[in-house]
Amino acid sequence: MLALEIIAERKIAEAIERGEFDHLPGAGQPLDLDDLDPSLPEELRLAYRILKNAGMSDADMAAEETAERARARKKLVLLEKRIEARYYELAVAKLGR
Repeated sequence: MLALEIIAERKIAEAIERGEFDHLPGAGQPLDLDDLDPSLPEELRLAYRILKNAGMSDADMAAEETAERARARKKLVLLEKRIEARYYELAVAKLGR
């Protein structure tokens, strides 16, 4: 991996010398790295940043999260019903012995 890092650094230095980074949007301005919710788990931050950079708004992300939670709740309700039914079957079988 060291060779790849050296090549990458060399390519970046050459691009800087050619001035390829001189007139980029936002040049000279600090990066806004704290635009995500600080309570967001670290393992999700990259995914949320990618979605945000792709143009997905906070409202879109919140709606998607709400929809995902609703799907999870439905799955939990179905699982609970299956567990209850199985428990009932086992209890009846045990009483019938």
